[in-house]
Amino acid sequence: MSASSAFSDEKGGSSSVGEPEYGHDPASGGIFSSDYKRHDDLKEMLDSNKDSLKLEAMKRIVAMIARGKNTSDLFPAVVKNVACKNIEVKKLVYVYLVRYAEEQQDLALLSISTFQRGLKDPNQLIRASALRVLSSIRVTIIVPIMMLAIKEAASDMSPYVRKTAAHAIPKLYSLDPEQKDQLIEVIEKLLADKTTLVAGSVVMAFEEVCPERIDLIHKNYRKLCNLLVDVEEWGQVVIINMLTRYARTQFLNPNLNECLLEEGGESTFYGSDADQDEDEDEDKKEEALSKRKPYVMDPDHRLLLRNTKPLLQSRNAAVVMAVAQLYFHLAPKAEVGVIAKALVRLLRSHSEVQYVVLQNVATMTIKRRGMFEPYLKSFYIRSTDPTQIKVLKLEVLTNLASETNISTILREFQTYIKSMDKDFVAATIQAIGRCATHIGEVRDTCLNGLVQLLSNRDELVVAESVVVIKKLLQMQPEKHSDIIKHMAKLTDNIQVPMARASILWLIGEYCEHVPKIAPDVLRKMAKTFTNEEDIVKLQIINLAAKLYLTNSKQTKLLTQYVLNLAKYDQNYDIRDRARFIRQLIVPTDKCGALSKYAKKLILALKPAPILESPFKDRDHFQLGSLSHLLNTKAGGYQELPDWPQDAPDPSVRNVEVPEWTKCSSREKRKEKKVEKPFYSDSEGESGPTESADSESDSASSSASGSEQSGSGSEESEESEERSDSDEEEEEEEEEAKKRKTQKKEPIEAVQQSESEQSSEEEVKKRKVSKPPPRNVSESESDDDEDSPSDSSQDSESEDSESEAEVKKKKKITPPKAPTKPVKKEGKKEKKEMSLLDFDDFEPTPSPQVTPVGNFLSSSLVTDLEGLSLTDTVLSPATISPSGSLKSYELLHRITGEGLLVEYCFSRQPFLPDPHMVAVQIQFTNSAATEAKSLRLEEAKLQSGMRVKEFPEIEVLPAGESATVVMGIDFCDSTQAANLQLCTHSRKFFVSIQPPVGELMTPSFMTENEFKKEQGQLMGMNEITEKMQLPERCQNEHAIVQRVTAAANLSRVPCGSDKECRFAGRTVTSGSLVLVTVATKESGPSQLTINCEKMVIGTMLVKDILLALTQ
Repeated sequence: MSASSAFSDEKGGSSSVGEPEYGHDPASGGIFSSDYKRHDDLKEMLDSNKDSLKLEAMKRIVAMIARGKNTSDLFPAVVKNVACKNIEVKKLVYVYLVRYAEEQQDLALLSISTFQRGLKDPNQLIRASALRVLSSIRVTIIVPIMMLAIKEAASDMSPYVRKTAAHAIPKLYSLDPEQKDQLIEVIEKLLADKTTLVAGSVVMAFEEVCPERIDLIHKNYRKLCNLLVDVEEWGQVVIINMLTRYARTQFLNPNLNECLLEEGGESTFYGSDADQDEDEDEDKKEEALSKRKPYVMDPDHRLLLRNTKPLLQSRNAAVVMAVAQLYFHLAPKAEVGVIAKALVRLLRSHSEVQYVVLQNVATMTIKRRGMFEPYLKSFYIRSTDPTQIKVLKLEVLTNLASETNISTILREFQTYIKSMDKDFVAATIQAIGRCATHIGEVRDTCLNGLVQLLSNRDELVVAESVVVIKKLLQMQPEKHSDIIKHMAKLTDNIQVPMARASILWLIGEYCEHVPKIAPDVLRKMAKTFTNEEDIVKLQIINLAAKLYLTNSKQTKLLTQYVLNLAKYDQNYDIRDRARFIRQLIVPTDKCGALSKYAKKLILALKPAPILESPFKDRDHFQLGSLSHLLNTKAGGYQELPDWPQDAPDPSVRNVEVPEWTKCSSREKRKEKKVEKPFYSDSEGESGPTESADSESDSASSSASGSEQSGSGSEESEESEERSDSDEEEEEEEEEAKKRKTQKKEPIEAVQQSESEQSSEEEVKKRKVSKPPPRNVSESESDDDEDSPSDSSQDSESEDSESEAEVKKKKKITPPKAPTKPVKKEGKKEKKEMSLLDFDDFEPTPSPQVTPVGNFLSSSLVTDLEGLSLTDTVLSPATISPSGSLKSYELLHRITGEGLLVEYCFSRQPFLPDPHMVAVQIQFTNSAATEAKSLRLEEAKLQSGMRVKEFPEIEVLPAGESATVVMGIDFCDSTQAANLQLCTHSRKFFVSIQPPVGELMTPSFMTENEFKKEQGQLMGMNEITEKMQLPERCQNEHAIVQRVTAAANLSRVPCGSDKECRFAGRTVTSGSLVLVTVATKESGPSQLTINCEKMVIGTMLVKDILLALTQ
């Protein structure tokens, strides 16, 4: 009855929100309920036409998920409501899908097309929710779809959607780190966003993905400083921490002068007795000092400090802590004091906040003690404080102790000793010992107070006092022989091992001060030797040895007795110590040379211990970080960089020089150069709105930067810097004119080529060929890429020119599939191989040039024989002729120390396992010595991947090549197979990443079979794209050649002249792939791909489109 009543209540929707049961499963109604009706009521509500019932059902389902109930059987019923028009229902459906996406990946993948539609919904909340759900599905196969969604959302008009895109970037990066380069492009785009909603999220993504790319921050630094006050609180924390690290790399140390003056004083003192050469060195140092004395703070450094200071009044403790650490690490000593009051205010917060704040205050008080001295009473301990807070406050009070306030602090400590918290009392006694060590005036007072504690009833208090007294007595033992005698009497009462060991060490070390008591203590200890702890036994042996050397008449027999007992002890440390001591102090016939120096060894003077704060060396961690809290480097921690010796170029943070600072002629030239990137950008991926936003953003940020400049000296310094920079720009621009005249002809050719389609490709190739070949192993070629740090050293005219060229490249290059890095890398490697080896082709005969694996066909060799190093010759037909297999570089010969390794996909069946892709690898030994034991090992493969290694190559003589074939099961994915290439002496980490077209094998079928299979792969399995084919690709032969070059497919017979059909199957799963290219005399052509796997189809469309239209 209860189950049926619950069902009727739910169906009628009469249950209220406050009920404890939101979704009633049959088990809640009775013990013997059947499962076949489980959740039937919720399924009916979800299938109803009323949004109110759907919303109620979704609320109950989400509540059941929160209570740990399994609702996975409702997945089909919930997914149907993704298309519901009610936004509230959609939101809850998305929450449900995120919950079950990882557990039921196959079911989640069914709804991806719905999310893709949601990404184009007119409502910004739905677009953001769809992206959030899509990025939460942890399935590697949809990485390309996620990447496309993030790129689209990054250009969305809604800042909320762009913020969600920034949140999705770290998720995608953790799922597939190989996408880093593409994600950095998105981050760079979002960093230019001028809305406060996006700023914090994109900086968080920057910190997660590429914190080392400081160059991305240069242009956005001033904007981030000005937006900081209006960003949400957690965004402020992330931005402040990032800017702290940035400032440590870009600005000079504001406290450098004091350090230099101290060093300078020392150097002149020591240099007074030096030779003439040393005097000259000292003169140079003094000159350097005189040059560096007038420190002037960078206006950008001042901007950061000025804009973060108001945040000390934030209600969020994390924001206050972030600003405090920024001031501590970046501000001049005179200005750091402002953070003390804000941090003291945080001590009124919860105990968790207090704990973190006190940890940082304890570190600050070691170097900047005067900052917190006015707030001494704020660190007094309350009885309600937890133990860990009490200990930290004690640490701060001890650090703040000085001659002026020590009496007040000691009175506080006297009160604390009476506490019932024994750990706190022990910490207080240690604090008293530290105060006595650092302040000599109160040493006797502290010592007398600690001696009084020896009569305390609590054994732990007495034991801790003994340990501290022992350390204090080492400073002036001769004055305190009475205390040593008093402590000797305590050996009968104190049972704590550490305290007993400390007393025995004191009596043995200063036995000459107590000559009558020491032997008697040894006699008592010898009686109880077998029952003592190990640490006490070791000190008894030491005491016996010291007394034997100073008073052998009374203690000789006692010492032998103790050593005999120790000889048969269970602990091997004690047995070894006893044997060592016996050989050292007891003279025998066989005794070595050490026994002569026994007294010097055992009775040597020991330096007094220095009682230091445990927080002394913690300041090398960034304050406020988890690593600082734990005092160990945590995962993901970014080291705080050291200050630079010389100030880096501040002009890298200039967004654009305002036009009013230039003369009219320069204005015109600037307009010409700015116009080109503007229009090329609008025709490319970003769109005209983005470029307009970026311009207005740069203008607003520069304007705000000028408004933020302070009055007085700061303002004059800033104006001087601007005038200096303008003069430098004019000088550099004259040099740029000369360079421009030399480059005039290529630039004119570029401008003419924009109008013609055929010459456009030549220009593209020319531009690609100008910089050195890009390679992972060559840092030089990396430096040649256009980067903000490199371009900052050139003049402004060259900056704008290089930007225009970069954006033209974007315009000319059509959008590529997610496998774009692989394709691009392949092209460059191909080109690099031909140009680098060009000198090698002429003297050597052609059979050596052409490897066994058909890496370079004979037609390529004939082309290369007539190759001249002109830009126009480098056409695609010359470098990669039809029929040749595209080769990729696996290991560069510089990185491989003379060993060059290349690979290609032979498109032949791999006989040992037909589910593997055959990869042909060629080794070329260009070193002077032979290479041995060439083999591959699996380094880190994605789940499901398999590798069949090639047989080991035992010896590869110098100047020779060898070709092998291996098999890799990529699991129908374009994920790279990470491997280790091993020789007899080295290991290299390499990766083989397949283009999507190489994951297939040709499938031969008739026209009727093709149409039948195509009819079964409609709907979501069909992808259609329209394209405009170039003139040279209008004929059937060119289409077949380009499609088969892009993908390993076979031609299917077709009765129509206007259609070309191709078929293949994926190597691993055998999923069918059908490609149709339909040409029309008038109007765009059409590309249709039918594929059982949607992700494969999506990537293949991009590659074939690129092959047909380029």
